[in-house]
Amino acid sequence: MEEAGRGAVVEFENFSFQYFSQAEPTLHDINLKIYEGEKVLVVGPSGSGKSTIGHCLNGLIPFSYHGKVEGSLKICGKETQEMNIFELSKRVGTVLQDADGQFIGLTVGEDIAFALENDRTEQGEMKETVQRVADMVDMGKLLKSSPFELSGGQKQRVAFAGVLVDDVDILLFDEPLANLDPATGKTAIDLIDKVWREYHKTVVIIEHRLEDVLYRDVDRIVLVNDGQIVADMTPDEMMAADILGKYGIREPLYVTALKYAGVKVEAAHHAGRLVTLDIPAVQDAVLKWHNEPEEKVQQEERPVILAAEHLNFQYTKKRKILQDVSFAIQEGEMVSIVGTNGAGKSTLAKVICGFVNEDGGRLLYAGEDMKGQTIKERSQNISYVMQNPNQMICKPMIFDEAALGLRLNGVPEEEIAERVEHALKICGLAPFKKWPISALSYGQKKRVTIASMLVMNPKILILDEQPTAGQDYHHYTEIMEFLKSLNESGVTILMITHDMHLMLEYTSHAIVISDGKKIGDASAVEILTNEKIAEQANLKVTSLYELAKLTGIEDAQGFVQKFIDYERRNMRA
Repeated sequence: MEEAGRGAVVEFENFSFQYFSQAEPTLHDINLKIYEGEKVLVVGPSGSGKSTIGHCLNGLIPFSYHGKVEGSLKICGKETQEMNIFELSKRVGTVLQDADGQFIGLTVGEDIAFALENDRTEQGEMKETVQRVADMVDMGKLLKSSPFELSGGQKQRVAFAGVLVDDVDILLFDEPLANLDPATGKTAIDLIDKVWREYHKTVVIIEHRLEDVLYRDVDRIVLVNDGQIVADMTPDEMMAADILGKYGIREPLYVTALKYAGVKVEAAHHAGRLVTLDIPAVQDAVLKWHNEPEEKVQQEERPVILAAEHLNFQYTKKRKILQDVSFAIQEGEMVSIVGTNGAGKSTLAKVICGFVNEDGGRLLYAGEDMKGQTIKERSQNISYVMQNPNQMICKPMIFDEAALGLRLNGVPEEEIAERVEHALKICGLAPFKKWPISALSYGQKKRVTIASMLVMNPKILILDEQPTAGQDYHHYTEIMEFLKSLNESGVTILMITHDMHLMLEYTSHAIVISDGKKIGDASAVEILTNEKIAEQANLKVTSLYELAKLTGIEDAQGFVQKFIDYERRNMRA
């Protein structure tokens, strides 16, 4: 049956797919219709098969990833098994998670024009089309720039323009928010929404950051688990069904807050988006919960383990990266360092580790100036974990990788065995100590890099870019609970992150960097309820703060803090 007179442009019918390299099918008996002009969000835990569905839509299956197909998949009425990759590319345009992997041209203009050049479009028409499409995504003034000089958000816009130029019927976005800061992610969702509304495209978004996508309208949410579709509902129905957490997907924070307040969320509450939520229906319950008295937990003062005093750093005379940055971090804290891409966060981590030397100011470890200390000397107390584990790993075997730092420091083999065993046990890797690293998942490799730092018994662990990037809620919780246990054992942890949920739930202290300057240094709750700082640093005030405002709570910051305290107690229980 057609929906509201619109034909189905995507039709999966009893569709199954098994990669030749796999013993079991990845997709089982998929039945799904997506109608012309719909915007559909596909969610599911890591390994659920949601990306495989995307690969089937854009032709990567079967043309790049080979396997056995059963059943039927039609795009715009035509069986995909009867289409070639060129035909499919004219119907489905894909914007990848990693925009760098999608660039072909040396300039923005060349990259956008690639599909037109393939079609031998006349040059005058090509220039006109490229300019029009670039203007649609606000990149019209940067046509001569190199794609690799652009920010993460700009790169994504170029990739977007590259598929729009072909005037495809279906736009497929594969984890469009994965590498973007909160405000840039919001802009990306705005842009997708604008093209969907103004140009009547069919849009499919594969993403596990549900709340961020629901900032704008979505027609349906398709929930995938273990290669099967387990739910296909409107956002309002999905929030009322109470099944997201069961399948490793985090529900929006404001929905969780409603449940804490005793609200039985129903489709009639229109909780699919905060802007559509029936506030009068939930207001009394939220106010009552907020006003319930609660015992305040006093934070104990601890000695300062790391302090910066008027820190300055610049790569060149014209390019100042850090300007007059001062802060104090107490022993045993878990601290988030947040801000826009290019704000100076990673540079700050490099200065702390001694990879580059400050041009002014002082860095103090336990009250002692670190000036003049070598990288090796600093590494006795401070360990640094890079964003991408593949850039850190040097050895083929897990044990050897974890032991590398100790061996370089001349530690006896008997002691190495004991310390490596202990670190691998903490990281949940003890059963795999004799395994090759190539057999591990990305998340497990991340743990290997952390284990290789833990064997050094650091007092401070710095994680550059959130350790949870690209993880579903289940794996996110697993990694963060592991880091929390490390922190509780006495390791001070600094995390450079874009993840506002992580910042709220796990770090009590947040430092905000914008254009090389510190513009915020307070509790995570204070930072994420400060609209001015959020705007300056490309952050996003939490939806909990917005819910408090909508329900008439004057102490919105207190409401957010109550939610976090309640959540922490629940997690401990």
